[in-house]
Parts: sequence; C-alpha cells; structure tokens
Amino acid sequence: MAGRREWTCETLVAGVREGDPRALARAISLVENGDPLAYELVSAVYAETGRAYSIGVTGPPGVGKSTLIGALVRHVRAGEQTVGVISVDPSSPFTQGALLGDRIRLSDHFLDEGVFIRSMGTRGHQGGLAETTLQALLVLDAAGKDLVFLETVGAGQSEVEVISVADTVLLVLMPGSGDSIQALKAGIMEIPDVIAVNKRDHPAAKTMVNEVRQVLALDRERQWRPPIVLTEAVRGEGVPELWEQVEAHRAFLESEGRLEDRRRRNLAGEVFAVASARAKTHLERAVADDPELRRLLDEVQRRELDPLSAVREIMEKVFRLDGADAR
Repeated sequence: MAGRREWTCETLVAGVREGDPRALARAISLVENGDPLAYELVSAVYAETGRAYSIGVTGPPGVGKSTLIGALVRHVRAGEQTVGVISVDPSSPFTQGALLGDRIRLSDHFLDEGVFIRSMGTRGHQGGLAETTLQALLVLDAAGKDLVFLETVGAGQSEVEVISVADTVLLVLMPGSGDSIQALKAGIMEIPDVIAVNKRDHPAAKTMVNEVRQVLALDRERQWRPPIVLTEAVRGEGVPELWEQVEAHRAFLESEGRLEDRRRRNLAGEVFAVASARAKTHLERAVADDPELRRLLDEVQRRELDPLSAVREIMEKVFRLDGADAR
C-alpha cells in the first residue's frame, strides 16, 4: 500500500482489517465528510465489531483531559493493549483532522504502531457528531483496537451525544471547575461512571472531591457508585488507580450482561438519533421547496394557524401519514 493510491471499498476494508494506519486515516476522513464510501465500508465491517472497549472522556476545557488520556494510553500500552484515540471538537470549524493545540500532549504516542490518534471536527456533517463518532469508533473496532478513547473538548449537550456511545464514561474535573459541580447538581450533566479530579496537589482538590461525593449521594438508585480518583496527569500520579476503577466498571458491566444491555441501548439510541437528524433535514428541505408547506409556516407565524395543526398537515404531506399518525 505504498505511495498515494485510489482507495476502493475492497482495499479500504482489507486495510482496516489489517489495522493499516493509512487505511484508518482515509476511512475516518470519509466518515467525517459523509462520503458514501464510508457507509459501504462500515456496512462491510460492522459484523466484526463489538470487540473494542470504549471509554468516553469528557469535562470542561482546560482540565487536562488530553494529558490524562496520554498517561492512560502509556499505562495500558505497558500491558500491550492496542489503542485508538478519537478527539472530537464540536465547536471548531477549523479542526479538519489536524492536531488541536492541547492534543500535542498525545504526541508521545505518534510513533507507536499500537496507537492510532485522530482529531475530528464537525465539517458540517448532516448526521452530526454522534454519527461520525460512532462510525469512527466502529472503524477502529474493526481494525482490532482493544481500547478506544473518545475525547470531547467540553461537557455540553453535543459532547453528551458523542460519548453516549461509550461503554464507560470518565468525567475529568479540576479544582476551580465549579460550573461542572453545578451542572451535576442540576442534572444537566449525565452522571458519569468514573470521575477523575485532576491537579491533585491543588489546595482545593480534596474539597472538590467532597463536593462531588455530596452530589453523587443524591442518586440512591444507581447500582454502580461512581468512584472519584485524585490524579496528577502530567506526572502520571493516580493513573494506575484511575485505570483500576475503569476496569472495575467494565467488570461490573460484564457481570449479569449489563455491558451487552448498555451497548444495545446505546446503538438503538444512535439509530433513532441519526434517523431524527435525517428526518429533520428532509422536512426542512421539503418545506423550503414547497410553496404550500411554506404557506403553513407563514400562517403559524401570523398566528392564523396553530403549530400542531401545521405539523399535522406537513407530516401528512411529507411523510404521507394519515391524520392519526401525524399527530
């Protein structure tokens, strides 16, 4: 596979199965761009997926997620597990597969053939980041990676959608990121499976651990109690203990079939999320192209027609649903 080449679905599939870095890079570029060849590829390898274990890493910007992932990768590579890292930046239109500034911290691993690292932006993909992330995860899974880390730059709604495909969700906080505590309290942020409080030498680190514990104590229904681990990512302190807790969560999920249940639920959720996004795009185009449907919107805006009546008429026309189904 030397030199530049035209990839076909067959050569891409073969390259992905072999774990060829050039095939993986090309495949994920196609995924980002929503290229039809990406759909063919994922369809061809999908039956071989489900073997990689995925860890979603989220948290506010600047808390040291990339550094911590770098330290975790170093730790698991000592045990010879192969790794994929997908760093997702939903806010930047300029990412386009290039390294983001703080991703330089992962550069220690670029020459390691057992590690594949990729930064992704939205690139205006219709299906949204959740779809592109899932497809990229499936590509790395089919390539035989044992572990795949999914990193997001923040902890907002789009980030929650991205990491919703992960088996274990790791939230990284640091003293001073009080907004995250408020988000946890308010239920805006999903309760993660494992929590790392980074910069453990900070005077307020233990206070933050206590605050997080108080929030977690409010949720008495969960069978899994999210552990909190103090880390210092730059020096690798607390990293073995953090990985032990990720492994403990994996063991918890693998007992009594919880991992299979979670994956089934996540995949079903992704199908509906992508279908909803496509249906919304289809509806918007249909309304933009149809003067009669545009007239309905105008009537709603002039308060001559109520919104639900307009929805019923639009659904009847666009999706050919009868009145009962369109409600």
